[in-house]
Amino acid sequence: MKRIRSLALAGLWVLSAAHATTITEDFSNNPSQNGWHIFGNTNLFQWDSVNQNLAVTWDSSQANSYFYHPLGTILARDDDFSITFNLRLNDFIAGIDPRMPSTFPLSVGFLNLAKASQPGFLRGTGYSAQDLAEFSFFPDPGGAWIYGPSLTAVMIDSTGFHYSSGGFDPDNLTTNDIYRVNLAYTASNSNLVMTLTRNNEMFVSDRVAHLGGSFTDFHVDAISISSYSQEGQDTNNQGGVIYAGSILAHGTVDNFAVTLPPPPVQDLSGAFSNGLWHAQFTSRSNWLYTLERTTNFVSWRAVAASMSGNATNLLLQDTNAPEDKGFYRVHAERP
Repeated sequence: MKRIRSLALAGLWVLSAAHATTITEDFSNNPSQNGWHIFGNTNLFQWDSVNQNLAVTWDSSQANSYFYHPLGTILARDDDFSITFNLRLNDFIAGIDPRMPSTFPLSVGFLNLAKASQPGFLRGTGYSAQDLAEFSFFPDPGGAWIYGPSLTAVMIDSTGFHYSSGGFDPDNLTTNDIYRVNLAYTASNSNLVMTLTRNNEMFVSDRVAHLGGSFTDFHVDAISISSYSQEGQDTNNQGGVIYAGSILAHGTVDNFAVTLPPPPVQDLSGAFSNGLWHAQFTSRSNWLYTLERTTNFVSWRAVAASMSGNATNLLLQDTNAPEDKGFYRVHAERP
C-alpha cells in the first residue's frame, strides 16, 4: 500500500493540447512573448509596437520564411476550424524577377511546420508543398500573363499532389485598404469558405474550396504568415509565357482570431483501481493515445499498447508499475 500511495502522489503529466480552443492576437504586446516564432529570414517580420501590428515583407527571392504560432494540436479534414485576420498592403509587385515574370502567392493560413521547414518544401512547383490550408493573393503581373489577379482558399493534402477545387475569386487587392479575411472549414461537407470585407464592407462572399475524392488528408499544426521561396519553378518559355512567378510585397497583418476543435485530451484524471494505475479522460475520434511513464524525466516508455480514441471516456492502464515511483503522461497523436 505504501508503494501505491507514492505513485499516486507522483501525479500525471500530459503531452497534448490542453489550452483554450481559441487563439487571438492583436499585437498590442510583443508577439514573441505570446507564443509566436520566426522560421527563416527574421528581417521579413517586424513587430510595430506603436501601431500594434506586424509589418511583413513577402519576398520570394528569399528562402521560405514563416511568422508562426503553434496550435498545440493537429488539425485534419475531420476537424472544424477557422482563421480570421486583418490584412493591409502598402505595395506589391508580381513578376519582379525577370527570370520568373508571372504571379506568385502572398499567403496566410495553416501549415505543417515540420514539413514546411524542409529544404524541399517549394510552394511554386505545384507538387512540393504538403499539408496546407491557406489564403493566398496572386497579383496580376501584366505582360504575357492573361489571367489577371486572384484570391484563393486552398487546401493541399499530405502527398502534395492533390488540391482542393474551387475557392477562387478573380478580384484584386488594393493598397492602403483594410481587408478582413476569414477562412472557415467545416468537416461535415469538406468545405473551406473564404470571405473578405474591405474597410468593413463586403468584398468577397463565400468562395468555397472543396475536397474531392482523390484528396487524402492534411495535418496542420501552426498558423503562419508565409513568405514562400520562388525556387524550384520551371522557367522555360511555354507558348510565349513563362509561368514561373515571383513577388515582393509589404504590408501589415493584425487582429488574428483562430478557432480550434476541443483538445484531444479533456477531463483528465489519474488514480489507482484494483492496484493498477490508470489515466481516464475524454478522447476524440481519429487520435491515437499512449500512456507513457518515466522515473527521471529523461527517458519515457510506453507502458501499454496504444488505443484509438472513441469520442468518449478512454481508460489507459499501467499493469506493471514500478516499486518506488513513476510519473505519467498521455501522448496523443494523429495516426
